[in-house]
Amino acid sequence: MTNVIPSPAAAADAAAGAAAGALLSEPDPLPAHDVAGPADGPAVVLLHSSVCDRRMWRAQWEPLAEAGFRVVRMDFRTCGETPPATAPYRDEDDVVALLDHLGIERAALVGSSYGGRVALQIAARHPGRVTRLALLCTDLPGHTPSPALREIDEREDALLAAGDTGAAVELMVDTWLGPSASEEAKEFVRTMQRRSFEVGQTMTEDHELPAHPVDLADVTAPTVAFGGAHDHPDFRGIAASVPQLVPGARHVELPWAGHLPSLERPQETTALLLEFLGRP
Repeated sequence: MTNVIPSPAAAADAAAGAAAGALLSEPDPLPAHDVAGPADGPAVVLLHSSVCDRRMWRAQWEPLAEAGFRVVRMDFRTCGETPPATAPYRDEDDVVALLDHLGIERAALVGSSYGGRVALQIAARHPGRVTRLALLCTDLPGHTPSPALREIDEREDALLAAGDTGAAVELMVDTWLGPSASEEAKEFVRTMQRRSFEVGQTMTEDHELPAHPVDLADVTAPTVAFGGAHDHPDFRGIAASVPQLVPGARHVELPWAGHLPSLERPQETTALLLEFLGRP
């Protein structure tokens, strides 16, 4: 039996109720998440950029489910509908705990930017649990930011410290969306980033633990790293370096893409993912 949630809005509403229930019954609930597609379909987990939340996959969500995949998307801590943690955590451990909760032994991971870094952490630590790995303008475990990338982070921090959340949001939109992004896509990123900033500002203590040390040579899943020709040089370089770090990985540069291709050209990104994942 196919259990495809009819729309992203309905899926989000259902997830919000589930997350609220978990909050009442657990001291530190699982991340807010949605599940769609046939229960016996091959699992695909969508991991979002830190600029966004799980809504960034709205254009890929239903096509993947309708193609026969069991699709999971989640919000990292302080993003979307997942509140700040109250106990020590790692995002990669949260993903594995969610898979365990859902009874998913093996899954393909699709990660955007920071979500790609989390996906690489999981694929290296738990290679037997990852069937395929699709990285969209990924970050990299252990990457040392260039001075130019550090400057962006410092400007963001200074604006937030000054209480100018609106300017910090615009900095992120201007930095991370490429020339193909529509005005609607820009407004959508504004909404997600503003939400993340606002939730983050409610934190009284940071409980995030350092990432587990990993060797990317331990990744066994077929891997593709999509880069964007209009992305920041740090991330263009990271995408190009993946084949030297992950055995058998491929690098594909998208000539039209900035840092968030799933939002800049949603249909093209969906087609790329379906081609890589294969149809069940």
